[in-house]
Amino acid sequence: MRRLLLALPFTLLPLTTGLMAAEHANEHEHEEHASLAAHEHGAAQINAALDGKTLELTLESPTMNIVGFEHAAKSPADQAAAAKAKQQLQDPLALFGIAASAGCSVTTQEVSSALFTAATPAASNTGAEEHSDVDANYSLTCTHPEKLQGIDLSELFKRFPATLKIKAQLIGRNGQQGAELSSSNPRLSF
Repeated sequence: MRRLLLALPFTLLPLTTGLMAAEHANEHEHEEHASLAAHEHGAAQINAALDGKTLELTLESPTMNIVGFEHAAKSPADQAAAAKAKQQLQDPLALFGIAASAGCSVTTQEVSSALFTAATPAASNTGAEEHSDVDANYSLTCTHPEKLQGIDLSELFKRFPATLKIKAQLIGRNGQQGAELSSSNPRLSF
């Protein structure tokens, strides 16, 4: 009986390994489908969190919304459009309509996209176009956070007119809230 109990884990090992591999494959397949579903031209997502004097913002958008294309910026016109978009994304105080009276300053920022990396082609070997996204993360320190009444994305919609809607989530003084913003409804209140 003791030998049987000692052998049992080794007998079940191939079955367990097979089940774990299948579960991992299903998780990977789910992640692929989730990320593909999240890439919608015209739509973007913003998350904002106010914690004490720190305001954290993240913006995720298909590059199509930001520059009007997703392919590698090879032509001088495309390179100029990508450089201009990156420069505009590096000014969160203007893009997000942060009230000057709140005294916010940018502590850290990171704007990334394959489009901004000249050596990275956006087309695969098969010739099919890949989806390209812009991810921007900002951390701001505000000397008067109580004067932050909200985030106004009017300027973002103006600078990037291919962005038609933004799914917004905010954690602030009044708890958590979400909204779908557009150029006609660009404001989210704290």
